Amino acid sequence: QVQLVESGGGLVQAGGSLRLSCAASGGTFSSYAMGWFRQGPGKEREFVAAINWSGGSTFYADSVKGRFTISRDNAKNTVYLQMGSLKPEDTAVYYCAADRRYGNLDVGGYDYWGQGTPVTVSS
Repeated sequence: QVQLVESGGGLVQAGGSLRLSCAASGGTFSSYAMGWFRQGPGKEREFVAAINWSGGSTFYADSVKGRFTISRDNAKNTVYLQMGSLKPEDTAVYYCAADRRYGNLDVGGYDYWGQGTPVTVSS
């Protein structure tokens, strides 16, 4: 059983940056591909970014490509989401997720989820 705890959310002005962290415990972190998702007010949860087991492969939603960077530190059992050039439409609760398979864009493709960390981008 893998437990995930996100942190780093908060209030930021448009154009600003924020780094989210997700600390994992209870499993072999390097055995899991990791993903970030978000759920905005009144919206469904959507894919943001994913990274493979070693960190050597990543992919992003078109809406964040070039602005967000996902990375991981397997020695620290942590995955990060560096967010830049933030826009009000990036306002959402951000969730990290883990699964043994890599390449999932769907919520249902991940077995483990954190509780989320809220991000608010003011205009």
